[in-house]
Amino acid sequence: MTTEVTPEGAGWAYSGLRVVTLAPGEEIVLETGDAETLVLPLAGACAVTVGVPADDVAVTFELHGRRDVFSRVTDFAYAPREASLVLASRDGGRFALPSARCERRLAPRYGPAEDVPVELRGAGQMSRQVNNFCTPEAFEADRLIACEVLTPGGNWSSYPPHKHDEETATEAVLEEIYYFEVAGAPDGGAGMGYQRVYGTAERPIDVLAEVRTGDTVLIPHGWHGPSMAAPGHDLYYLNVMAGPGAERAWLICDDPAHAWIRGTWPDLPADPRLPMSSAAGPEEER
Repeated sequence: MTTEVTPEGAGWAYSGLRVVTLAPGEEIVLETGDAETLVLPLAGACAVTVGVPADDVAVTFELHGRRDVFSRVTDFAYAPREASLVLASRDGGRFALPSARCERRLAPRYGPAEDVPVELRGAGQMSRQVNNFCTPEAFEADRLIACEVLTPGGNWSSYPPHKHDEETATEAVLEEIYYFEVAGAPDGGAGMGYQRVYGTAERPIDVLAEVRTGDTVLIPHGWHGPSMAAPGHDLYYLNVMAGPGAERAWLICDDPAHAWIRGTWPDLPADPRLPMSSAAGPEEER
C-alpha cells in the first residue's frame, strides 16, 4: 500500500483514501469496514470481487482502467460498507480506493467510463477538466463525494480559493483529501505542482506545499486553492470528500477576496488543450 489516509490518522470522522500498487498477477484482499469504498484505476486494469456476507452477495467487476490518469476517463467499482474486496490484476497497476464512513449499505455497482460526466471549468489560465465520477448528481452513494481534476501545465485550478467547513444554506461541512499525480518531463524527470491551504483567524491553517506524484494534502477546514500546475507539467488530483450533513451535497463558499475572479471568465477563452481526455482516450489520439 503506497498511500493510506484513515479518519483516525487524519484526525477527523469520515473521509479516507488508500492507494495500492499490484505487481503483475498479484491479488490483495481488503475489508471496507464501516466505509463505502470505490476502486478507481489510476494505471492498469483489474478485476474487483465484492462480497457482502450480510446480503449473501458476491459479484465481480472487470475494470478496463487506463494507461495513466492523463490517458482517459476510467471506469470504477463501488463497494458498500461491511464488504470484502478482492483486487486482482493480470498486468499489474496502481489503484485508488477513496472511502467514506457511512450508515447505509448500498448495493455493489459498476460505474462505466462512458457515464462519467466530464466538465470544463474556469477559463483562460484557470481552465481545467473535472471528471465527476462520484459527485451527487452523477452517482449514488451514502456520504462519499469524489471527482478527478486535470489541469494543463501552467494553469491554476481550485481557483478562486473556496472552503466547505460550515453548515449553512450555501455551504456544507466536508473533510477533503487531495491526491496528486504530475506529468513528468520528456527525459523522464519528475514533475511538480503546488497546493495552497489557508484558514481564518478563528481556525488558522497555513500550507503551501510542493506536490509530486503520490503526495496527498489533507484539508480539515479553511480556504483551499489554488492548485498550481507548473509550466510543462500537467497536474492531476483526486478529490475525496465526506461530511456529517444529512444531505450529500457539495456546497462551497468562495473567499470573498477572490470571488470576483469568476466574473472574468465570460471574457476569457477556454484553454485549447481541454478537454485533455474522455472515456474514449486522449483527444490527440482520436
